[in-house]
Parts: sequence; C-alpha cells; structure tokens
Amino acid sequence: MGVHDQRMRHRAPLVVLLALVVLVLAGCGSSSPPVVPVTDLPSRPPVPADVQPTKVLVVVEENHTATSALRAMPYLAALAGAYGQASDYHAVAHPSLPNYLAIAGGSTFGVTDDADPSSHPITGDSVFDSALANHQSAKSYAEAMPAPCALTSHGRYAVKHNAWTYFSDSASRRNCQRFDVPAGTMASGPLRADIDTGALPTVGELIPDLCHDGHDCSLGTADDWLRQWLAVVMAGPDYRSGHLAIVVTFDEDDDSGPNTVLATVVAPNIAHISSADRLTHYSLSRYLAELSASTPLHDAVSAPSLREAFGL
Repeated sequence: MGVHDQRMRHRAPLVVLLALVVLVLAGCGSSSPPVVPVTDLPSRPPVPADVQPTKVLVVVEENHTATSALRAMPYLAALAGAYGQASDYHAVAHPSLPNYLAIAGGSTFGVTDDADPSSHPITGDSVFDSALANHQSAKSYAEAMPAPCALTSHGRYAVKHNAWTYFSDSASRRNCQRFDVPAGTMASGPLRADIDTGALPTVGELIPDLCHDGHDCSLGTADDWLRQWLAVVMAGPDYRSGHLAIVVTFDEDDDSGPNTVLATVVAPNIAHISSADRLTHYSLSRYLAELSASTPLHDAVSAPSLREAFGL
C-alpha cells in the first residue's frame, strides 16, 4: 500500500464522523421549527375562477417580526407559502394600540400609548361602523372578553387589542354593544355558529387572547391555536364557496427594526403569491372598506390596497 493510500485510509473514519455530526446538527437545530407540508393544510375547495371573496376575517397576532413569525410558526408559514404573503408589509407605530386603530379607523388618531377607551374616546366611524351604515355586516369576535364590547381588560382579554371599543359616538357604541361579541370556543359560541351557518360578516375580526396572540405565550402556542381555529373556519360554507378571505398579520414588530411584520392572505382563489408591494395596516384598512363598498377612512384613502396586491 502506498503512502497516499495509507493517508486516505486513516482519513476515512474522520470524514465519516464529520458527516454524521453535520447530519445530527442539521436534524436537531433548536431554532428551526418543523416544516408543515402543504398536504397537511386544509384542502383547497374547487371554486370557479370568477368567484372573488366578498367577506374577510382578520386575525392580528402580537409583537414579532416577519422573520420571527415565519421561523417559529410553521403552520402560518405553510399558509403563507401556499396562498399569499406580503414581503414588504409594515406596521405604522409603536406600541400596540395605534396599530389596531390604524386597521379599524385608518388613523392612529394621535394615540401613542395603550390606555383604555376612557382615555382615548374617538369620534367618527370605524370600518365596522362604515360597513353597517352601508347596509353590510360587521362583527368582531373577541376571545376571553367577558361581555359584549367590554371597555376594560379582564384576565386574558386586552381591550387595547379590540379597536371597536374606542369609537365613542353613540351610534358606534350601539354597534359595538351589538356586534362586538365574545368569540366562544371552537366547539360552540357566536363565532362557531356564524361559521357553521355561513353567516360570517362582510367585515369580520377574530381577536385572540393574550396567550394565543403570542403576547404572553410562545409563537408555537399561537401557531397551534391558529391551526385549530382556521381548520374550523376553512371547513365552513363561507370559505368553501370562495366568498371568504382570511388575513393574518401582526400589530407591530419587537421594536428591533423597521416595523416589518408578516401579512398572510388565505383565499381559495389565490395560490403562491408573494407581493413585493410596500403595504401597511392602512392597506388592510382600505381593503376592509372596499369590501363593504365604503369610503376608506383617513390615511387609508391614499394607501395601496391589499385587494389589488393579491387580486382579491
């Protein structure tokens, strides 16, 4: 045996060992979540090409960048890949409340904190009120809320995440008391009943509690909650008929960068769309107004629409 052959013989076990180490490290890296195969998502219903969503259900998660959400929420990441995501979507402020107001009202209204509605009574309509005034339907389903249109936080219900409660005109307050309701559970309650009967509103919102929005609990917990609820929503007649779009976004990032957050759009008529348009919460607010044939509110008037970005 030559000298070269002897060296290769001694190196072979080391090469094999290094290869095994690489494989082990690749398989058990703690920062990489398991990938959710597209086949594990709810089946895409066969919808005629000319059918467009006429309703939307918005879910807002909490305080994470787009990169963090895609890394730690494999179910949401799989939805984003299979349906649609905005790669340049931005929250508009810090802390939480101004962003919720931007979605619901097209403006932050000068709010720079998370105080209760008693500190920030807002005049004028929200997108929910505009829809109702235009003879369309609107409803907000708040998890853990103790009573309709609760104006103070309670347990895992955070009023700062329920923007409708801040609109204080008498008509807005009446609308809120009637249509801003506790969500109930996945087995029963207002949201499950509206899903099952095809009675979801034109402008709808599902508000997670402080755990399921990723504020107090992990993104993995929030992702599992989304997986369970969206399976119910996507099995309902509104979605199966092609009339419902689902938008999942985040109120703001973790204050570590330019406030870029994930926005995922799910609808039977879109597939594998990655929009590079610069969009914001005002773009979402404009889409909510457009669905109810209402005039977009405040800064949403000049914002590029989520509808155009995703062909909704």
